[in-house]
Formats: sequence, C-alpha cells, structure tokens
Amino acid sequence: MIVHDETDAEIIDILAPDAKKYYEPTENDRDLLKFVVDHTDRWRDYRDQNYADDWRKYERNFRGKWDGSDKTRGSERSKIVSPATQQAIETRHAEIMEAIFGQGEYFDIADDLQDATGTKLDVEKLKNQLKEDFAQDKIRKSIESISLLAEIYGTGIGEITVSTQKQYTPMQFPVAGQMAAYGVGEKERVSIKITPVNPNNFLFDPNGTSIDDCMGVAIEKYLSIHKIREGISGEMYRDIEISTLYKDDSLEATQETSNYRDDKVMLLTYYGLVPGHLLRESPRADDTEDYEGMVEAIIIVANGAAILKAEKSPYMMADRPVVCYQADTVPNRLLGRGTAEKSLNMQAAIDGSIRSHLDCLALMVPMMGIDAARVPRGFNFEIQPGKNIMVNGPAAEILTPMKFGVHDGAQMETSKEFERMLLMATGTMDSGGQVSAVSRDGNMDMATATMIKKYKRTLVNFQEEFLIPFIYKAAWRYMQFDPERYPALDVKFIPTATLGIVAREYEQKQLAFLIQTLGANSPLTPVLMQGVIENSSLHNKEQMLEQMKQQSQPNPQADQMQQQAVMLDMAQKQADVQKTQAEAQKIVVDTQMAPDLAKAKLVAALSTNLDDDQEGRDFERRARIADLMLKEKDIDSNEAIARLQMEKNGASAAPEASVSPVAAPEASEPPVKPPKPPMRIVTPSGEEYVVERDGNVVRLSKAGVN
Repeated sequence: MIVHDETDAEIIDILAPDAKKYYEPTENDRDLLKFVVDHTDRWRDYRDQNYADDWRKYERNFRGKWDGSDKTRGSERSKIVSPATQQAIETRHAEIMEAIFGQGEYFDIADDLQDATGTKLDVEKLKNQLKEDFAQDKIRKSIESISLLAEIYGTGIGEITVSTQKQYTPMQFPVAGQMAAYGVGEKERVSIKITPVNPNNFLFDPNGTSIDDCMGVAIEKYLSIHKIREGISGEMYRDIEISTLYKDDSLEATQETSNYRDDKVMLLTYYGLVPGHLLRESPRADDTEDYEGMVEAIIIVANGAAILKAEKSPYMMADRPVVCYQADTVPNRLLGRGTAEKSLNMQAAIDGSIRSHLDCLALMVPMMGIDAARVPRGFNFEIQPGKNIMVNGPAAEILTPMKFGVHDGAQMETSKEFERMLLMATGTMDSGGQVSAVSRDGNMDMATATMIKKYKRTLVNFQEEFLIPFIYKAAWRYMQFDPERYPALDVKFIPTATLGIVAREYEQKQLAFLIQTLGANSPLTPVLMQGVIENSSLHNKEQMLEQMKQQSQPNPQADQMQQQAVMLDMAQKQADVQKTQAEAQKIVVDTQMAPDLAKAKLVAALSTNLDDDQEGRDFERRARIADLMLKEKDIDSNEAIARLQMEKNGASAAPEASVSPVAAPEASEPPVKPPKPPMRIVTPSGEEYVVERDGNVVRLSKAGVN
C-alpha cells in the first residue's frame, strides 16, 4: 500500500522565475563587520562631540548663512552675516593656489634614473606623461577643492581612486581605392583621481597623528544605488541583497534646507588594519590575542549592515589611498586649524555689532502715539501719504510722533575695528590695518613680509604632507596598473611650487632694482633677467628663456673676430712703442751731434762775409765769439744728456718713485729755462761788443751803438 504524506508538500509554479541566490555572509564576515562598525561608531562619536558644531558654524560663516544658534543676544532680530570670513578664506586660498600652480609646473623628477639595464631614462618624457594624465583626470581642480576645504575646516583630505576608463578618439580608416572611412577608436586607460573629502565624512583613529599612524581611517558618504548595482555587475562588489537607506543629513556635502533622500545607499569605506584571520576562511586560533596578526585591508560596508567588499590591500606598496594635510599646524593632532577657526570670535563680534546697529535703525522708524479715547471706533492706525485722519479734538493733542532710542554711528566704526582684528588674526592683513595687497610704489613693509612667511608655512605643510605623497601614490599606481607606459622605478619627486602672487611681485621688484643698480653691462644682469622671466606669468616665457639660452652660448665667428681685433690692437701698440723708441734714439743722436754741427756752422761763418778793410780784426772778433758760443753749446748739450739719463733712470724706478711726495716732471714737457743776460766782450784792440741771445738767434752789436 502506498501512503502519500502531504505534510511537507510544496507547490511549484513552473511559470515563476527562479529565485536569485545572493551571497551568504560567513561567520568571519559577521565578525569583520562587527569589528569595523564598532570602531568607526566610536570614532564618529569622538569627532561629533569635539568638532561637529564648530564645523557647521565655519561653513555657515563662509557661505553667509544664518542660523538661530548664531544669535549674540536674545532680542536680536537682524540676520545679516558679514563677509569678513569669506574674504579671508578666499584670499588665503587664492594665494596658496597661485603659489602651487602659478608657474605651470608644480613638481619635478630628479634626473638620475636608469632602467634595469643601466640605460639612462628620459626623465622629461616621464614627467610630461604624468602631467598629461593629471590634466586629463582634472587633478588640479580636485586639489583646489581640497585646499578650500582645508581653509574652511582646517584639514584638507583626499581619497585616491583607481579605475579603468574607455577613451574614444576620432579615427580615419582607408578603404578600397582612395576613399576613407571615418569612425571612432576605442581604447582603455588607467585613470587615477583624487576625490575631495569633507571632514564631516571622514572618520579616523583619535590615537593617531597622521594617516599612516592611525589604526585605520574611514570615509562614509551617500552613493546612488545604481552605482552600487553597476559595481555588483562588474564583480567589484559582492552580490548581496541591498536596499536604499537615508539616515540623516550629516553626510551631505552642504547644509541645505531640504536634501534629496531617495535612491541613496550609505557607504562606508574602511582603509586600515583588521585581524588577518577575518579575511581568511579559517577560524581564529584559540591562543590568538586581540589586535594580533593585523593586516592592511580595504573593507566596504553598505548601510552599516552588509559587507560589499573585503580584501587585503591590493596595492603593491601596501599604502593607504588617503592623503591629508593641516592648513595650519596643530602639534600632535591629525586635524589642523583653518582660517574659519581663526576668525570665529571676531566674526561673531562683527555680526553682533552690525546686527545691533540694524536693530537700532528699525526702532528709528516713525511711530505715533494716539489717544485711543479720542479717535473714532474701528479707526485704522496705519499711516500713509495722503491719508485723512478723523479725530475728536485737536490733532496735535491726540496724535504725537514717538521715537525710541538714539542712533549711534559709532557701532559701525566698532565693527570695522573688529574686521581689522579678524583679518589680522587670519594673516590676510597686518596689525596696522593695511590690506593684504602689495603697494605698487616699490615699497614693501615688514607686515607684508610677515604675511608671506605665514603663507610659506601653509605651503610647506601642503607640499610635504599632501602634494608630494599624492604624486608618489599616483605614480606607484600607474606603475602597477599601467606598466607599459610607466616602468617600475624608484623615482624621486621634487616640489617646484615657490611663491604666491604677493611674494612674487615683491621678488620681481627686488630683481628689477638689482638690474637697475648693476647696469646693462654687468655679467650678472642676464642671470637676473632669467630670474625675472621665470617668476613671471607670461604665456611665452619658455620661448624667451630659450632665446636667452641661445644668446648666452658662444659664437665661434664672433670669438674669432674678437681674437683678431685683440691681435690687431696688440700689433698697433707694439708699433707705437717702436716708434717712440726710435724717436727717443733720434733725439739722443741729435743731441750728441749738436756741438759738432754748431762748430761746423761757426767755421763756415768765420770764413765768409769778412770786412775787406779790417779783415784781421773782424776774423779775430768772430773767432772769440765763436769760442764762447761753442762753450755755451757744449754746456747745453751736457745738460740735455744729463736730463735724458735722469728721466731714463726715473722710468725704471717708477715703483719707488710712486711713494715720493714730489712727482718727477714729464719728459715731454721740459722746464722752461730763463733767458740769459747779455754778454760783453772786449777785443785786444780795446773795442767792446755786446752779445744777446734769443733762443737760437744770436745778435752781436757794438757797445754804445744801436
């Protein structure tokens, strides 16, 4: 006998689709979920208790939003918010961004790289390739957003993500004959992006002072459910049953009156250490202590109840894909201090002063005191132009203007002083009240130099804690996931960000002053000009620098012509020296021959032009005069020879003569001899003659006869 037991019967609908089977979490998955959620909940409580309220105030002050908690007194009615904090934040943010990106390049690579075979690599090509990828992934825009968040909240945080994107490019394909087909080419590229993270979405281990020092960090945010489904379809996430969930607006990017709540999933991404056995399909050993055998992992939790992804860190350097920096240093703390925090108290004072002034103006609006017993019943007490008012008696007695309080204009002056103190506290204005703009008259006060130092301090934090670590992490990921374009190398990145616009203008003025002082012919002028061009924001400065480089290179033809000119100059100088020496020798010879020449001339004179009547006496007289003149010529010749010898000895002893208090006379300008007095000659016959000499002319006359 066959017995049919229908107690466990099941009705099967063959037309219904098969029920989908989702991933079933294991015991280790549940323990791992508990580990992550328990720690992140405690980290969130610590963050909210210490920072959440202040962060909301910082955001409202920056955006000019009013909230009831911002009242400075209970009777305050005005809701105006001063833009002082907004001005300070934007000024500092713009200055830092100008310092980083103003020169075009913000990083460099040390030029000492070699591949595995020892061949020197083209560092410039690697740098340009990295810059091109950064530009394509809009890295600069993301960094600017992170820097703005740092000025508002005090800490700039970025999450590095790796993805594969399809890149479409227009292409041309040849077909039969000379025809061509136009289409679109498709290829995949590795994309490295850095996503700005609001501190309200960032969880961290309070025991750590940096990203790597923390046991772990986490980023929580709302994500559209279609992206979660897309990740599940692409096998990025586990195939689990998931639904939408909107908890509150604390994870929203900004404070809005009403936020969109539909089609959102709360996603928590944990980067940090977890117990190693929870990632394996093996139970925990009984002798294993808590926090022992920790490994670096990435855990993604959806809606706080299910693990979408749990794996050991897939990156070859086992680094965490999160970078952060402090806008202003707070020692031994992960979070920094921003411009909004520095200006918080002064912002409240400014708002309170302005609101008090506006409330006072509201009380100054004309009001009327009315004797209610002497106006018609049901009378409308509103006053408007041209309105007729009916009263039971004299209007001046029944209607009386009223005014409460007295307007005091000093309140606005007080608010200006508070604003000056705010800008002074944020480093965008000096204590003397000078605006943080460089004067254009060439002067640079010490207060502006102090502001530049403050900007440099923030710039150092940004470079060392954020920019260079991010470039390293991005390069490592390119080497891991795109090895064809990026070979695995131990690269060394160097930050090239230098000065902001304020400091750059000051340095340009200093360089221009040095160029003006040194002049155009100084060898340092081209170097200073190169510095001026490098610090400028000219669009063609690379072309100008290249032109200066070409001009500074040696020109063989110009060098040869210069050498020929030097040789010709030396030959001319040698010819001049030889000519001078020849002239000196001629003078010596002429001086030595002068006595003999004079004797010959006298002999010739004695033998000619004699008086026929008194030939004997005339010859005797001429012989006597000739003898005297020969003696005089001999004396003059000896003096000239002695003078030439003294000049020659003085030229050879010029170093010794330089210390003498009396300078020797120059050879070219001999001293002028005084004219000699007339000479009287008496002949043996008793006749007396007078001899007079004027230069080279000798006159003989008989005494007493003109």
